[in-house]
Amino acid sequence: MSLWKNQSFTIAHADDGKFEGAGLRPFFEYRQLGIAEATKGTYGAHVIRAVPGMESPGTWHTHDLEFQMVYVTQGWVAFEYEGQGEHTLRSGSCVLQPPGIKHREVRHSDDMELLEITSPAVFETTETVAP
Repeated sequence: MSLWKNQSFTIAHADDGKFEGAGLRPFFEYRQLGIAEATKGTYGAHVIRAVPGMESPGTWHTHDLEFQMVYVTQGWVAFEYEGQGEHTLRSGSCVLQPPGIKHREVRHSDDMELLEITSPAVFETTETVAP
């Protein structure tokens, strides 16, 4: 019996990683960190960066997941949250987005980069009306 509780060891180095446009939002690029594979989908982690010159349409949505944490590593991004108003996250800012909270990405800097950790790794996103 493995002591690793259904997980495998993984390391992701920045110089080996590739950003890809295939993700939830076309104005962002994503670099997967191997966490989804190492945890058999229980958790996901990726670095998201802005595509310079592209803006968010500001669509309200929700995610069907158990956990979503965002930590900004560079630049800034403004989110608006149901019942919480608009918040600008800067380098070093962290937010825990509760399951099902209505939110939208309003705007971001061209150099924005953030780390997002979710559970599960793959989840459904549903567009919704403004709260």
